Amino acid sequence: MSRAEVSKETSLHGVHKGLGALFTDFAGWSMPVRYASELAEHKAVREAAGLFDLSHMAEIHVTGKQAADVLDFALVGNLTGVKPGRARYTMICNAEGGVLDDLVVYRLADEHYLVVANAGNAQVVADALAERVAGFDAVVDDRSETTALIAVQGPNAAAILGAVTDADLDALKYYASVPASVKGHDVLLARTGYTGEDGFELFVDADEAPALWRLLLEAGEPHGLVPAGLACRDTLRLEAGMPLYGNELTVEQSPFEAGLGRVVKFEKPGDFVGRAALEERSKEDVPRVRVGLRGAGRRAPRHGYAVLADGTEIGEVTSGALSPTLGYPIAMAYVDRAYAEPGTELSVDIRGRIEPVEVVALPFYSRA
Repeated sequence: MSRAEVSKETSLHGVHKGLGALFTDFAGWSMPVRYASELAEHKAVREAAGLFDLSHMAEIHVTGKQAADVLDFALVGNLTGVKPGRARYTMICNAEGGVLDDLVVYRLADEHYLVVANAGNAQVVADALAERVAGFDAVVDDRSETTALIAVQGPNAAAILGAVTDADLDALKYYASVPASVKGHDVLLARTGYTGEDGFELFVDADEAPALWRLLLEAGEPHGLVPAGLACRDTLRLEAGMPLYGNELTVEQSPFEAGLGRVVKFEKPGDFVGRAALEERSKEDVPRVRVGLRGAGRRAPRHGYAVLADGTEIGEVTSGALSPTLGYPIAMAYVDRAYAEPGTELSVDIRGRIEPVEVVALPFYSRA
């Protein structure tokens, strides 16, 4: 039975219930959408710290003498070039160059990688890697069921983790990871995140996740740490201009349509899935490009709303919200290339009302 056919609960579900979380179904998982106030949770991550359960994500290990080779073949990035202890943002595409998912890949050792996939594409990615490993001296091992993922995000994240771990956080660079102990809990500690703030993600055995969560919540209390749900995670990543699969990324688009062609590494040796199609698509002037939109007033554009130029539809909103940090509506959208220059004045049809917007550069928010 596939993941998508079963409603699942993470090993932290009981903890979330005890904290009064409101749940939502996300990619077949029952996940906390908020605890008390998504605005308060958003503000806490920007100003102090938030604690997230990300255990719905997929953790797929690839090991063996040709682990690097199979990932260079299976993904669009150059994973051979990633040094042990570092990570890389990349994508997995189909033969036509369409994005199946965007990924973070950690190289844990010379012959050991960890591929982290989005929950909604977990089965797709696991199946694709299992198929693409054929002929390589490597093993694909999906450990999602036994792995929990907890994130501490925000400007106080390092102070919180520093009080409970033996890891040298000053030496841990962005997009790097290290095995560490957190008050007796063995974790993989990574300086990664999806909020636009400094922060850490902790991979731990699912059975240990409740105790680790409580430990972190207690350690973070003096630093303003609060539990945070998926609602504020979405507004945080939107402010940071980070794409969400199913919104800014789909199988209908290549990385080039998404404005993320930098992740495709044609210079790496050998073939990879989708290479020929991506080479062709990289040469094309894509008809629509991803842009940021800034609105006026309080009405925010939402996913699927039409973007207009002089009353003619020239694009579509992919994500939008009233920015808690900036205080005005923001959105990401795909618009015709002719209207993509920052400063271009457009409008959005918001439930029958035409509201003005301006094209702006991404991201909307960047930490100091």
